[in-house]
Amino acid sequence: MRTISWCGRPLRGLAAALAVALVPLWAPSALAQPADLEVVSYMLPLGAGGRGTQALAGEQSSARLASLSQQRQAVASRMAPETVGPARAWAPVSRVPSGAAPFEAMSAAGPAAVGATKVTWPDPPRTMTAEECRKGLGTDKAFFVKSRFAVCSGAVFLQTWLQNKRPVGQTQFVVLSVGTIAAKSREISFQYHFTDMAKTSNVKTGGLLIKTSPKIPQKWPAAAKVTQGGNVPGATSFDQLAKMKTFKHTVKVASKQGSKTDDTVFAVYEPVISITPPPGYTLNGAGGKLFMLAPRWDKATYVSRDDGAAAFSYLSTLTYSSKTGAPEKAVAEHIKKAYSSPGATKPVNPAKKIPGQSASNPLNRLFRDADRRKKNRNEAIKVCEKNWGKKYSQNNKYQCDEFPFATTYQGAAQSLSEPTAPKNNFSAMPLVTADNRDAGILLGQFMTKNRIVDGKDDGFIVKIK
Repeated sequence: MRTISWCGRPLRGLAAALAVALVPLWAPSALAQPADLEVVSYMLPLGAGGRGTQALAGEQSSARLASLSQQRQAVASRMAPETVGPARAWAPVSRVPSGAAPFEAMSAAGPAAVGATKVTWPDPPRTMTAEECRKGLGTDKAFFVKSRFAVCSGAVFLQTWLQNKRPVGQTQFVVLSVGTIAAKSREISFQYHFTDMAKTSNVKTGGLLIKTSPKIPQKWPAAAKVTQGGNVPGATSFDQLAKMKTFKHTVKVASKQGSKTDDTVFAVYEPVISITPPPGYTLNGAGGKLFMLAPRWDKATYVSRDDGAAAFSYLSTLTYSSKTGAPEKAVAEHIKKAYSSPGATKPVNPAKKIPGQSASNPLNRLFRDADRRKKNRNEAIKVCEKNWGKKYSQNNKYQCDEFPFATTYQGAAQSLSEPTAPKNNFSAMPLVTADNRDAGILLGQFMTKNRIVDGKDDGFIVKIK
């Protein structure tokens, strides 16, 4: 028979029974242990998230979330494929094309407004709403380029809350960053939107801190001074951000700090989202770099005779229409032929591959070297005279149209100035003078309104619709 004792004295009856019952509660192995509290954070593409609490209803495995987060982080460490200038070589270039604004049909409200005596290229858009940004990014894009003056990026941040390695809740927020530049302005405005903030269960979102830290890790020239402004908050709780919803960051570079000729300053803009869990929790994973953008400032006097302005250092797209009634229709059809059937164009070159079709092989504006522009024209005219006769113009009824344009470094005489460039890598043919003139007017306005500057640090591509 077992004897229960207390301080050396035996206990019997009810006292012994209570003592037996209490032993498990006081045993060292049965003492209450502190909970293992953890927040696991993932940065995901927009397509992996959703709108509101419904986004958290469907479960995804932690391995799947980790894989998606790793992919999104990799994209954030790359430059957009449309990047031009020194920033293009600063980091690897993304293989995923950016979202782009849709083409509008040629009309008074489209790329060219047609008047009785003139054609006009429209002003590029300079504003963007958060909803436009989301729509432009879709489910798989890291960047959306509406124009050189309106771009955006975004990501979903998802947190799984664990207690003793078991999920007890989730939180989510979406960050959209919209960069815009007003006309004739050297200031770039980044509007940050925190949307779709949702949670499940009673997780401690009041203690979950989120911090946005915009950084400029590189400038060309390095000595250029960047002035920053706005109302970016410090570390702010999830609950506070849900009420705040949006804030702004601005960057500006004054003139007379850039490279010679056009006073250009290039930079890399990189916002970082960091997350701090509530006291008592450990963090697994983190926030992340949202994206890398490439702002540029210039004072090219052939673009505008003021203090210069800012732009995003991305390729612009010149879209010509081949539709009936479009003033540039004849030139558009010529370019389309040069792209699709280069071997059928003049001069004859079986290996001809016309540039200007992709971000990897764009066209570059040629402005300052008037002699080289003249050589481009002369080489094209030689081809027209050789194949259509010296009187091809028929008293100026026709002009010799060439592509790539004479106002680009890739024009007909490129191989004369650049010995390594391929010879006869262009197309020339006579076109009606009025059609050629109108297309040229549109080209000039396009380059001016998009602040395309001379040289290989800027560029554009041409598409035909």
